[in-house]
Amino acid sequence: MSPGHTTKPIPLGIRVGVNLSSSESLFQRQHRLDAERNAPLAERMRPKSFDEFVGQEQVVGRERVLFRAIAAGRLPSFILWGPPGSGKTTLARLVATATQAAFEPVSAVTSGVADLRRIVGEARDRRGMHRQATILFVDEIHRFNKAQQDVILPHVENGTVTFIGATTENPSFEVIAPLLSRSRVFALQSLAPEEVEAIVNRAAADPERGLGGMGVSVAADAMAHLVNIANGDARVALNALETAAFATGPGQDGARLVDLDTIADALQRRSPVYDKAGDSHYDTISAFIKSVRGSSPDGALYWLARMIESGEDPLFIARRLVILAAEDIGLADPQALAVAVAAQQAAHFIGMPEGRIPLAEATVYLAAAPKSNSAYAALNEAMADVRRLPNDPVPLHLRNAVTGMMQQMGYGRDYKYSHDYEGHFAEQEYLPPSLQGRRYYHPGTEGAERAMGERLRRWWGGEI
Repeated sequence: MSPGHTTKPIPLGIRVGVNLSSSESLFQRQHRLDAERNAPLAERMRPKSFDEFVGQEQVVGRERVLFRAIAAGRLPSFILWGPPGSGKTTLARLVATATQAAFEPVSAVTSGVADLRRIVGEARDRRGMHRQATILFVDEIHRFNKAQQDVILPHVENGTVTFIGATTENPSFEVIAPLLSRSRVFALQSLAPEEVEAIVNRAAADPERGLGGMGVSVAADAMAHLVNIANGDARVALNALETAAFATGPGQDGARLVDLDTIADALQRRSPVYDKAGDSHYDTISAFIKSVRGSSPDGALYWLARMIESGEDPLFIARRLVILAAEDIGLADPQALAVAVAAQQAAHFIGMPEGRIPLAEATVYLAAAPKSNSAYAALNEAMADVRRLPNDPVPLHLRNAVTGMMQQMGYGRDYKYSHDYEGHFAEQEYLPPSLQGRRYYHPGTEGAERAMGERLRRWWGGEI
């Protein structure tokens, strides 16, 4: 369905269900109903209408663009970007039902070009014979390569399908530019604690799709723990609730009160939201670097712990510490680089889990050290001049005269050997003529660099 294609808008409270068609036999219907009853709780409790959908008001609120587009029956292609369990697949299904479009889901993990071409062909027939639009829903679109995404593009452009993608990764990096430019991006957030709790309570009370028939309730401390460990992921919360409910025996009144120990046993531990090749990886290391640069040992240790707990390569962390020591601490504390390199060698030598200790030591040392990026900034300025200006010849007095002919040509003439002068310093020019007087290095005033700056000003005078 192209943005210009109009479908008859219908109430957004419509329930999502599968109607028994003339082609569905009683046996098939019974098989389908059995499958629905035996599905995991998270699947059974998937919202059937927008009225049941919890959270993401910034996307599906009554005054938001997506909601108004659905109500008007003019649906653009779009990408849902958000963490696991935030409702991406559910929202795509609700949109399809609300617009009376055929819903064709594919997983980028298991589907290929042949599946896409089949769906496009069926969508073309469906539009021609029944005037019905088709939504192509691609789960984990970031796992499709460029060629697979290219297959979708022309059919989105001509309106054969409306594309809805779902991804946990930043679409700017994972979706090809032409497809991204033809799609709106809606960012979903992790569910708030009260939203997760509302979903859990609904599942516990629902007698048809949920656990209401079992008389399940959750103790207050167990609910608090469940919501905390679920970390905004409704699927995690519901799966843990179902496991805990069946592990809890009924009391004398037939009710099942799920306690803290049972919930904790069902959850075990939180799975960190971290993909070593994805956004979480880059976001977390960015937070780590900025915490060290900002002199916050506590912030740096927290993000270090997040990376270690998620199984990040310790040598990747060590490399970042070495870079930080040179770039951000620099000459304010020259010992910082030695500490960072020692931490890298120690982590490599002893391995994990003990390798986390020298990494933590270096992290705290660098965060607490005085900061200076003067050497880094000076090099960048010099490199800019190298790229921008002509590469002048090396001045003759700085050249080494290793042959008689070189001596005759003036190589090394008038060079002042520093150790022959008082204080082991002799003022002379070390830059090409076109750059004489240029200053790249401007000493900082923190830590050891203060004394370095005073010494340079004593030698060279003026503004250093």
